[in-house]
Amino acid sequence: MAGNEHGGALGAVYAAKRPEEVAALYDGWADSYDREMAQAGYRHPAICLALLARHLPRGAGPLLDAGAGTGLVGEWLGIVGYRHVEALDLSEGMLAVAARKNVYAALHRLALGGPLPFADGHFAGIVSAGVFTTGHVGPEGLDELVRICRPGGVIVLTVKDTLWDGFSTHVAGFVAAGKVAVAEETESYVSMPGEEGTIPSRGLVLKRI
Repeated sequence: MAGNEHGGALGAVYAAKRPEEVAALYDGWADSYDREMAQAGYRHPAICLALLARHLPRGAGPLLDAGAGTGLVGEWLGIVGYRHVEALDLSEGMLAVAARKNVYAALHRLALGGPLPFADGHFAGIVSAGVFTTGHVGPEGLDELVRICRPGGVIVLTVKDTLWDGFSTHVAGFVAAGKVAVAEETESYVSMPGEEGTIPSRGLVLKRI
C-alpha cells in the first residue's frame, strides 16, 4: 500500500465524496490492488470467508459478492466449495480484473445504496468485505441486501468501527421487524496490520428470517 490510511490510494478513496469519484479511483488502482492489499496484510476477505463457512452449508448458492473489487473473496469461495458466485461492484476496472480470474458466474456493475435488479430472496448468501466503511456505503446499503437474501440465508459483512453506532441501529430495526437475526459479531480487529493508523472494523453475520 502506498502510504497509510490517510494517504495514497486508500486515503484518496476514503476522502471521495461521490460514487463516481470512488469508482474512478478504484479503476485507476485495479491493476496493483491485489499486490498492495496483500502487502498490507488485508484481513477482511479471510474473516468473511471463515464466517460464511461457519454459517452457510458448503455448496449453497447462488451467492453474491457485494463490493467484489478484484475478486479476492470470490477466488477463495470457489476453493472451499461455493461454486456459484456472482460479483457486484461499482468499478469497471476492478470488475475487469475480477473477470480475468474466471471465478464468477456473472459480473454486475452496480452501486450499493440504491435499488438492485435482483428478485426478493434470490441469493442464498451475501458477502460484503470492506464495503461498509469510510467514503463507501452507509447503513442504507444493507436494505437491498436484506431484501435479496432468501429466508434461511446469511449476510456476512464487515463494518468500520466509526460507522458502527449508526449501522447497529439500522440492524436493530431489521431485528425488531423480524427480518434478520444477528448470528455472530466479531471483536474489533485491524483490517490491515501493515498500515499505520488503520481504524478497526468488526465482522457481522445476519441470518435472514
